[in-house]
Amino acid sequence: MVINKMKLLPVFLFSLMSIPVVSQNPVYIGTYTKTEGHVDGKADGIYLMHQNAETGDLSEPVCVADVINPSFVKASPDGKNLYAVSELGPNDGESGFIHSFRRKDDNYLEEIGKISTESFAPCHIEIDQSGKYAFVSNYVGGVVMVYERDEQGILQKKQKIELDNPEASHPHSVSISSDNNFAYINDLGNNKVWIYNFDAETGKLSPNDTPYVDLEKGSGPRHFSFSKDEEYAYTINELNSSLSVFEKDSSGGLRLIESYSSLPENFDEKNSTADIHLHPTGNFLYASNRGHNSIVAFKVNKETGKLELIDHYSTQGEFPRNFAISPDGSFLYAANQNSDNISIFRINKMDGKLIRHLEPVEVKTPVCIEFSE
Repeated sequence: MVINKMKLLPVFLFSLMSIPVVSQNPVYIGTYTKTEGHVDGKADGIYLMHQNAETGDLSEPVCVADVINPSFVKASPDGKNLYAVSELGPNDGESGFIHSFRRKDDNYLEEIGKISTESFAPCHIEIDQSGKYAFVSNYVGGVVMVYERDEQGILQKKQKIELDNPEASHPHSVSISSDNNFAYINDLGNNKVWIYNFDAETGKLSPNDTPYVDLEKGSGPRHFSFSKDEEYAYTINELNSSLSVFEKDSSGGLRLIESYSSLPENFDEKNSTADIHLHPTGNFLYASNRGHNSIVAFKVNKETGKLELIDHYSTQGEFPRNFAISPDGSFLYAANQNSDNISIFRINKMDGKLIRHLEPVEVKTPVCIEFSE
C-alpha cells in the first residue's frame, strides 16, 4: 500500500500544534556571598532559575551577576530591568549600593548602573505603580532613598528620607499603595510604620497627616502587605513573632485592629519572622518563621480583615527568610538561608493549605525569590 505523505503532513502538524506549551517562568534568587555576623554567605551572586508553571519544578541555578550580598532583588514592572541591593556594612566600604541590570532575551543580566544607597545594609527595594521610581531601605542609619528610573532603567537620586532616632532606626521595607498615593515604611528599630504621601508626578515623599502608627515595644515591624481591596494592611513583626492587622482609611492612615502570633502555642524556642505575602486571590496570608523554620498560613476574613489560623508547615530547611508565591497562585517557594535550599509547596486554592510537593532544590545561601515575566 502506498501512503500519501502529503496528506499525512497536515495531520502531523496539527498534532504538534495541539501539544500544550508549558510556561517556563524566570525566577531570580538573591543571596549572601560573604560571611557576616548573622550569616555564612556561600553564594556567587544573583542566580537565575526557571519554574515549570505546570509541575512547580525549578531548574538548576545559574549565576548571572557577580554582586556582593545581593540579599534583595526586584524586577521592574515592565520586565526590562532587575535591581539588586549590595548589602554592605560600615566595615565594607563607604555605603551600600543598588545595582541596575538590563534583562537580556535569555533572562541573563547586563549591569548598566550602580549607585550609593547613602547608608549601610540596604535590605529591600520597592518600585511604584508607574514603574518610574524605586525606593531602597537601609537597615542601618534610618535612611530610605528614592530614585528615578530613566528610559534604560538606570537610577538617579531623587530624595533622601532620614527617619527619627537614626541610631536605633532600622527601616526594613517600603510599600506603595495601589493608587500610588501613599508609602509605608516599616521601621523595625523604632517599632513604627511611618506613613508618607507620595507625589507620583515629582517622585517626592512628604509626611502624612497621620505620620506614623506605633506598634508594641519590641515588636519590630519588618515587611508589609495590603489586603486585596486595600481596606486592610498587615505587618510581619520580626522581634516578637507576630502579625498585626490594620484598617486603612482613605487618607492613608492606619488603625491597629488586632495582632496574632506566628508560632504554635507550645513553641518557646528562639524565633524571628521574616516575610509576608497575600495569596493572589486575597483569601490567604502567609508568613515565614526563622527558628521554628516554618510557613504559617492564615485565612483572611475579607469583611473584617481579621485572620484565622490554618496551620504551620515545615520548610524542610533552616532559617527561611523571604518566600514567593508563583504568579498563578499554585506554588509557594521558601528560601532556607542556612541550609542552602529552596523548599517547594503546592497551594490548595480552596482552603489555603500547603502541600509538600517536591524535594527542596539546592541553592547557596538563598534569601530572596523574585518571579518576573
